[in-house]
Amino acid sequence: MDLPSASASTLARRWQWLIIAVIAGWLIWLLAPVLTPFVLAALLGWLGDPWVDRLERRGRSRTTAVVLVFTLMVLLLSLALIILVPMIERQIMELVESLPTYRDWFVQTAIPWVEQRTGLELVSWLDPQRIMEWIRGHWQQAGGVAATFFGHLSRSGFAVMAWVANIVLLPILTFYFLRDWDKLVERIAALVPRDHIGTVGRLARESNDVLGAFLRGQFLVMLALGAIYAAGLSIVGLKLGLLIGIIAGLISFVPYLGTAIGIVLGVVAALVQSGGDWTLVALVMAVFVVGQMLEGYVLTPRIVGDRIGLHPVAVIFAIMAGGQLFGFLGMLLALPVAAVANVMLRYAHEQYTRSPLYAGDRPAILLDSYIDNGAIGETPPQDRDGK
Repeated sequence: MDLPSASASTLARRWQWLIIAVIAGWLIWLLAPVLTPFVLAALLGWLGDPWVDRLERRGRSRTTAVVLVFTLMVLLLSLALIILVPMIERQIMELVESLPTYRDWFVQTAIPWVEQRTGLELVSWLDPQRIMEWIRGHWQQAGGVAATFFGHLSRSGFAVMAWVANIVLLPILTFYFLRDWDKLVERIAALVPRDHIGTVGRLARESNDVLGAFLRGQFLVMLALGAIYAAGLSIVGLKLGLLIGIIAGLISFVPYLGTAIGIVLGVVAALVQSGGDWTLVALVMAVFVVGQMLEGYVLTPRIVGDRIGLHPVAVIFAIMAGGQLFGFLGMLLALPVAAVANVMLRYAHEQYTRSPLYAGDRPAILLDSYIDNGAIGETPPQDRDGK
């Protein structure tokens, strides 16, 4: 085959893959509400598959291993709900009862403090008469928004029923994904073009490692940090310590973001609760400092290790972009897609550094020899001798 025809064939294949990707994205966008329980069940099946494989290697049948892992997952979830839901409910009731105290603190303490240091007039915006005038001026617009909102709610009965059906389907789908996960992987691998099976297999393994390091490792770190923050804040006497600790732990998948939000919420709660006593504030800060030290020196090295995770900026962008494009389904798909994209970018960088576009016309072996000898830019030995 001559060069022009080979280039045309390669270009045609690339256009075919691009068209397939566009059609797949369009179908995902159309079927997002239907695909949501399937994607969530697939993620749960992927998370539980290593445990099933481990039990199989110990002599259990696939069905028995799946039943044991599935039962363990259901028990852990049920236990978490039984323990946490009443505690969180009490914390929320505590917060609701304390709202007048928080309002008075913001109006009488926080806002005047900010006004003194910035020169802004913020209290006037909180005047009830001014708020009522603003509401009257925007009443028609607010009424139109409210009518649209409640009209949407009246038409969304079917959507609520669909969500209930999805919740019922989720455990069923998870069980089947756990049972047939290895078969699904084999069938997908069988569809890969044979001349690319090596590269695709390598990229798939790397993507699995990246996603596994983030989801499995960071999930355990999130749970541990949530427990540490909640227990520590409760021990030092913060009334909303459990709620703030859980929030900080759940957001800690982005490094430092969970700690920053937890410190802000904890400091405000401590100031309101103590009436300005900085002792409780110092204890709250100490809890988060200890939590960060445990995460950096104990939790992350032992649980996540040196496996490659996702950059926090990539995580935030992926979740926001996925939610904007595909809703809740996009948020579920965001991290797997980001993991694959991260691996693909590394592969593209690797191919670029091996290409003539990066190396130029100089022989790669000669360049490597100079680098190894620490003599970049020096004259080759044969040129020094005049040979």
